[in-house]
Amino acid sequence: MNAADKNFLTVDTISVAYGKKKVVKNVSLQLAKGEIGCLLGPSGCGKTTILRAIAGFEGIKQGEILLADKRVTDQHYQLAPEKRNIGMVFQDFALFPHLSIGDNIGFGIRHLRSAEQKKRISELLALIDLEGFEARYPHQLSGGQQQRIALARALAPKPNLLLMDEPFSSMDIELREVLAREVRDILKHENITSLLVTHDQNEAFIMADNIGVINEGNLVQWDTGYTLYHQPATPFVADFIGQGVLIKGTVIDQKTVKTSLSHLDGIVPDGCHSGCQVQILVRPDDIIYDQNGSQSACIVARDFQGADYLYTLELNDGTQLQSLVHSHHQYDVGDKLGIRLDIEHLVVFAGSA
Repeated sequence: MNAADKNFLTVDTISVAYGKKKVVKNVSLQLAKGEIGCLLGPSGCGKTTILRAIAGFEGIKQGEILLADKRVTDQHYQLAPEKRNIGMVFQDFALFPHLSIGDNIGFGIRHLRSAEQKKRISELLALIDLEGFEARYPHQLSGGQQQRIALARALAPKPNLLLMDEPFSSMDIELREVLAREVRDILKHENITSLLVTHDQNEAFIMADNIGVINEGNLVQWDTGYTLYHQPATPFVADFIGQGVLIKGTVIDQKTVKTSLSHLDGIVPDGCHSGCQVQILVRPDDIIYDQNGSQSACIVARDFQGADYLYTLELNDGTQLQSLVHSHHQYDVGDKLGIRLDIEHLVVFAGSA
């Protein structure tokens, strides 16, 4: 992979402001050719604004954006959106109701000869597994089929970059995850560099090669889903990604932390000496159900999740934890649950909550 393909999309320390209020703050990220990225965060955190700046719909106060080794935005210059060769997929599909499926897909390639248009439309219908649907209209399709047509329409002109803004948010969870897998396969087949915006972690984990967690306009961590889950860079990422709680601890030495659960072994942050207050990330899968375990905790809440119960537990000092337990082991709120700790990798943050 040459340098241009390795840094196919470069967002370099961009900031966006509405009036005097900065809504995006010094954000930097890169995507290689064919890579799928995701901006993940709560509503109002600035992730859609970043997407709009890349598309050319928002100006920036500082920094620059390069696409395919060409500067498309800086604080003094903004290439028009229609000249960036960027495809977009929205949550409301935005299909033209009066046009057939074939005409919807072909809308962005009307400059091509008729035979070339038909060939590209046929290729894309085959790719999204909707061959023979070209004469139908959007209202005759399911929501999942409409979203695949919206994707095919965005891919038809062979864009340099595909931007997707909450593309599956109107669908139920099961369909959302199925479509996320299908869309990832299609984008990889076409080798299209893509950036997705979502607040759904499962969607991000399924689709993206790298995920950026956004909080209050800041890109807190840009990493793989695996690393975000197992090695979160900040308490915000630890709290936002996956289930889990942060419990209080006190540093005993550079490899030992005392908590309500027990003394835990791991590497403490630099600068934390004996007596330093820290926070420990504890996931539900770290707390193992064991009625013969050395500890017990009181069940204060439970959520049935089919194969498992998610029990919220409280220790004697008020510390709350969560544990995933096979649903054959059914206990009531108020019962004591025997537990043991199984943390393979200790995640420690300096400071108290």
